Amino acid sequence: MRRATPAQESADTLLDAVYQVVNALAAAPLWEDVRALGIGSAGPVDLAHGSVSPVNIPAWRDFPLVESVSAHPALAHRPVVLAGDAVAMAAAEHRHGAARGHGDALCLVVSTGVGAGLILDGRVRHGLTGNAGHLGHISVDFDGEPCPCGANGCLEGIASGTAITRHALSLGWRPPATADTPAVAAAARAGDTAAVAAFDRAARALAAGIAATAALVEIDIAVVGGGVAQAGDVLFSPLNHHLRRYAAMPFLRHLHAVPAELGPDSGLVGAATLAESAAPAAANLLIDGRR
Repeated sequence: MRRATPAQESADTLLDAVYQVVNALAAAPLWEDVRALGIGSAGPVDLAHGSVSPVNIPAWRDFPLVESVSAHPALAHRPVVLAGDAVAMAAAEHRHGAARGHGDALCLVVSTGVGAGLILDGRVRHGLTGNAGHLGHISVDFDGEPCPCGANGCLEGIASGTAITRHALSLGWRPPATADTPAVAAAARAGDTAAVAAFDRAARALAAGIAATAALVEIDIAVVGGGVAQAGDVLFSPLNHHLRRYAAMPFLRHLHAVPAELGPDSGLVGAATLAESAAPAAANLLIDGRR
């Protein structure tokens, strides 16, 4: 089951949407077998306090999500396990998807924002607060536009689906109907120069961020999921082309980017994987905080 995220509403309205999902889960026949619940939330997150501060959800600043969800009557005696949505995606792709067999990988979610999670030495790395690999908010353009996070020239502001659409429009692309990333991708496949340029710019920014990460921690694969990845070769051809340019050191010669295998539910699968780690008997029922 899915519920829309009322991202511009109050904190209570947002929590009510989460509770609606818990209510539906608790009514399922298998609920009595559930031993833990996983949450994959847009970040930043704070695992020590169980709180979240999603950049694109203004009402949730330092919001105590774990405590609030744990207070639901259906979750008595069941632990609630929080992770960033991209970290959850990384756990899923490492266990079941395109990063299988790789001890060191970067997994990215590129959609309305850009998030990422790290697999190092065969393990999901949350970092001190749960935000390790938060690639969307590294600066790839020192003189770039201000980002809602407070920095300038963030990767997210160039490579997200919203940014791709905005840049295509600024270059003169004229959408046939709805102006969104799938429409830009379709135009790029048809050879529209503005659409091609918008995807190339996003791919170049992603390549710079991926290559910098690889130089720091020596990953050999980048798994890219999220809505923008659905563009296929329109994204991955320029992305791997630019990676060969930016990942110039000899120890990075095997670095390449591939599509995620688990699709839009990778965050759900990963949150279940992480909840299972905390409670081995847990069933795979969870909430994805992006929805």
